Amino acid sequence: MSKAALAMGHGGRDEDAAIDFALIELFFFAYRDFVSEPDRALARDGFGRAHHRVLHFVNRRPGLTIAELLDILKITKQSLNRVLKDLIDQAHVEQKAGDMDRRQRRLFLTPKGAALAVELAALQNRRIEGALAGLPAGSAHLVRQFLTAMVDDPERDKVRRLVEGGA
Repeated sequence: MSKAALAMGHGGRDEDAAIDFALIELFFFAYRDFVSEPDRALARDGFGRAHHRVLHFVNRRPGLTIAELLDILKITKQSLNRVLKDLIDQAHVEQKAGDMDRRQRRLFLTPKGAALAVELAALQNRRIEGALAGLPAGSAHLVRQFLTAMVDDPERDKVRRLVEGGA
């Protein structure tokens, strides 16, 4: 194996030559740093990234149902229930029965939960704005296109509507 093959991070196989290891690693490092500040803020309450995701989507869509949240997060009901229990026990989230269907559970943030969700979003927004500030004008649109293209094709339109719909 040549030194060049080792330096590029692959074993010198032909199929490895087409892999952009640098881009893959940049994704790892960008994600690591994108979540690092929120992770520290979440740790104050003993929360993790799953809690962050729930806080984020309930903040953006007050009244979201459990079923809708499960569809967004693509996690098991058991995993979601553990996270929700923590958030409810610490007064960040509350559940209310649906207006039409009393069996339906709708999720809302408490003022404490909303404050944490906004704190976490502000940390991540600051990082995104800082990164975009160093790019040419109009780059945010290209970044959105790129990230949308990274979503699995069957989910892409649904994710686009969800993101564009906002709160």
